[in-house]
Amino acid sequence: MAPHSSTSRAVPSQVGQVPRRFEHVRDRPGEANGRGRGTLGPSWFAAVMGSGIVAVAAATLPRSFPGLGEAATVVWAGTALLLVVLAARYVRQRMLQAHAGDPVLAQFFGAPPIALLTVGAGTLLLGRRLMGERAALDVDWVLWSAGTVLGLATACTVPYLMVTRHRFAPDAASGGWLLPVVPPMVSAATGALLVPRAPAGQVRLALLLGCYAMLGLGLVAVLLVLAMVYSRLVHQDAPSGAVVPTVWIGVGALDQAVTALGALATAAPSALPAPYARGSAVAALLGGLGIWGFALLWLVLATALTVREFRRGMSFAPTWWSFIFPLGACVTGTSALASRTGSLLFAWGAVVLYALLVAAWAVVAWHSLRHAVVRHRESAR
Repeated sequence: MAPHSSTSRAVPSQVGQVPRRFEHVRDRPGEANGRGRGTLGPSWFAAVMGSGIVAVAAATLPRSFPGLGEAATVVWAGTALLLVVLAARYVRQRMLQAHAGDPVLAQFFGAPPIALLTVGAGTLLLGRRLMGERAALDVDWVLWSAGTVLGLATACTVPYLMVTRHRFAPDAASGGWLLPVVPPMVSAATGALLVPRAPAGQVRLALLLGCYAMLGLGLVAVLLVLAMVYSRLVHQDAPSGAVVPTVWIGVGALDQAVTALGALATAAPSALPAPYARGSAVAALLGGLGIWGFALLWLVLATALTVREFRRGMSFAPTWWSFIFPLGACVTGTSALASRTGSLLFAWGAVVLYALLVAAWAVVAWHSLRHAVVRHRESAR
């Protein structure tokens, strides 16, 4: 959801005028939530991301519990319906160009492709109970392909807009800057589910190699942005208010890399010769553990900042959805390491994290529904 306006304000020129290449795209804080930009911004798809990861994480847990699969399937079905409704409304309002020109809203173009990819993975993991294996696979291929194309376009276009059209203050970097570059990593993790189901030979090999390339693209970009966010944290005032939840996006980005490494290593033997398949398993274990450790550091930092802000009385904001997908990525990343190592520490750690995820999702979903009802009543007046 759109962060507080203080994270992305334009820098005035020395003569009090905005240079030509910035004159039409200066940040409009009052429109960060969609006012003046249509009633629906791309940040609304964060609700689909968060709800979808609750379902997908349940399917990847190293421990099973009675009724969990059925409950996760219900959540997936509701999330899929929400995705259809939001996508139809967003396309109908025709505000893509206006949102691209907004330095705040443009960051959230990463949310729709991640939503498509998450629902697609849930279709293959959970939806086949309702629609059958063949139909679930076909739907996942469509959603994965659409989400991947859209995600790659976002990962290339938004940084270009930031360089050429948008302008930011020195303290502007926030976790929201990670959203445009995370989708390729989600494509890598969810695409791994399709590798064994792709036609054998060159098609399957190309899919696996493409997923590894997207993992590299996203991970390096994420590390670059994290460096900017950390520099902002230590050189400027600590974030406050609605900005604080966006710090958690760094946790989700890192754990998504752990998830992708594990999923690709599982799929690699179906496409790569034995030495390289074994190498991918080693990379998933050692590389995954290293990145997971860094994610744990970022998790502690994000938690400390959040607790600090709650003590100051942080009220609900739509950015609270920034808590949910990162927590879900923590679950899937920890579950991947649990399945690879057989460690009870990781197995039960994933279960505890999932319990926290469900609790956080329930709180955020409830507050979001109340927020939506209040806004609907205000607009009706």
